[in-house]
Amino acid sequence: MPASKNALALGIHVLGGGLSSRLFQTVREERGLAYNVFASPAGYEDAGVVSVYAGTAPERADELQRVVADQVAEVAAHGITAEEMDIARDGFEGSILLGLEDSGSRMSRLGTSQSLLGRVVPLDEYVDTLRAVTLDDVNAVLNEVLSPEAVVALVGPTA
Repeated sequence: MPASKNALALGIHVLGGGLSSRLFQTVREERGLAYNVFASPAGYEDAGVVSVYAGTAPERADELQRVVADQVAEVAAHGITAEEMDIARDGFEGSILLGLEDSGSRMSRLGTSQSLLGRVVPLDEYVDTLRAVTLDDVNAVLNEVLSPEAVVALVGPTA
């Protein structure tokens, strides 16, 4: 996986990839706007998308949208911290190792690697590429990819 994809994956994980992510902490823990919130990247050969998902009550949709937009803008403008990156990297490494216990996760990793790269990337090589990503790499790609001109889709009844 190219360094910029790893950098983006780490940065998006900090934004909305787990219980310690900024979106989870702000949207769920601090404001109680949604039970579940996450961000994820999807890359293609010549395009990609970073999406954020959260479900909330219709009367709280505007507040949720503002909070998410503020968090995305903050990460785009100021990046993430070294501590946040370390947590994200450790989480990635841990999930890869835990995935070895599940045949579905193993097959998904092998199939994705073969499909996208034409070869199976050994675990130690993948971990080495994650460890090679710098904080500057992550913050540069986040600044480039996260746009303040987001496309927003709201699904459900109006408030």
